[in-house]
Amino acid sequence: MNNDDYKLELSKAEMKKLGYQAIDEIVEHFDTQHNKPPVARGSRKDMDKMFAAEAPEDPMDASDVLQFVIDKVMSNSNIVSHPKSYSFVPGPSNYVSVVADTLATGFNVFSGGWVASPAAAELEIVTINWLLKLFNFPAKRGGGIFTSGGSMANLTAIVTARRIKCGEDFSKAVIYLSDQAHSSNIKAIRILGFKREQIRLIPTDLEFKMSLNKLKNAIAKDSLEGLQPFMVIASSGTTNTGTVDPLMELSAICKSENLWFHIDGAYGGAAILAKNGKQLLKGIDKADSITVDPHKWFFQPYEMGCLLVRNSAWLKDTFTETPEYLRDVEGNESEINFYDHGVQLTRRFRALKLYMSVKTFGMAAFRKAIDYNIKIAEDAEALFRKSAKWEVISPATLAIINFRYHPIDRNLSEPELDALNQKISERVMNSGEALLVTTILQNQVVLRMCLINPRTTIQDIRETINLCEKFADEILSE
Repeated sequence: MNNDDYKLELSKAEMKKLGYQAIDEIVEHFDTQHNKPPVARGSRKDMDKMFAAEAPEDPMDASDVLQFVIDKVMSNSNIVSHPKSYSFVPGPSNYVSVVADTLATGFNVFSGGWVASPAAAELEIVTINWLLKLFNFPAKRGGGIFTSGGSMANLTAIVTARRIKCGEDFSKAVIYLSDQAHSSNIKAIRILGFKREQIRLIPTDLEFKMSLNKLKNAIAKDSLEGLQPFMVIASSGTTNTGTVDPLMELSAICKSENLWFHIDGAYGGAAILAKNGKQLLKGIDKADSITVDPHKWFFQPYEMGCLLVRNSAWLKDTFTETPEYLRDVEGNESEINFYDHGVQLTRRFRALKLYMSVKTFGMAAFRKAIDYNIKIAEDAEALFRKSAKWEVISPATLAIINFRYHPIDRNLSEPELDALNQKISERVMNSGEALLVTTILQNQVVLRMCLINPRTTIQDIRETINLCEKFADEILSE
């Protein structure tokens, strides 16, 4: 062993060799991923057999370690950017942002405070301003912060709302959200110490939108009982169905009742770029805060969420702490320290990937991609409606569609239909040909497609439907 090994360094030649090897593998992945199965299957026993071992004391060749990772780790992970990855919210990232992440990590840029990297802080200000403009938030007073994802953005919003509306005492505070709201909101509420009885899950209507009447009734009842309604969380693109809550009406209720109006647009907020985006998301500019996730429909790699607020001072008033070891790096008011605007002190340089990809492709390309996604979901709906075998449960909304196999020539009961569609999903997943899982809507097991990958074609969808029908015929004949 070399006496200098404790420095954890490779030679310049070794670094180049390893770097070229890694980039070559990434490029090859981008070029060929559509030919690979998108689904990886493996039990804990399988994975333990492959990876479980004691940490080695002696060094290994770096190229061998990298090749092992490519062969064993990457091949045993779902390809969420695959054209037939339809489930959850796919991650169709782009190569320019991958390079940006490589640079941010390679240069190990600290993006917490201005003094550590003025350029990193400035690019976060610039890209946040791009998003503020998209959502018609105040240019001078508005602000925001990039987070690890929508979960942290929603938590940051709730902390901020509680601080501004409730101060130090939130013992009687009540928060309102729909039964279709993303689970990250409930998790954040519980992390922050709210009790179950302080949470109101408002039922949704037949279109899965928050019921305005039931919300008004809940607020009135809580007020009469001496509680403190302080926040409404609306959804702009629910994960299940892509539904947008009635934002204009909700904003009016919040204004009348002096409630904080937060919109969770982690999924659907990017639809603001669509041709009719402003109409689809009418009222989103009335929010006090908005969550959007660039690592979803803005086509960025994980991790990148974002919280936007109407007044950046709300974040600073909520999160600023000045210990002795930071007193010399506070700077002036224009030099933002983003550790004062959120939970994290140590922060990676997330803004770079959004900045580089938008500069490279132009915003027009992002607009076209989102228009394409919305259109292809509508085309998929048309295919289902023309078939005697399929039933649309929730129509194409912000590139999400829910459907189930329900042939009109078979008299199947609801439990039989539920079991059939669950089995179809299981067989598709076991085949590895597509990532297609179920959800529950109106007490029915349904199949769900989230079509935000601009590389997904209508032929990909047709092939997946044909595969589902093949498995359905096999199941029904058993």
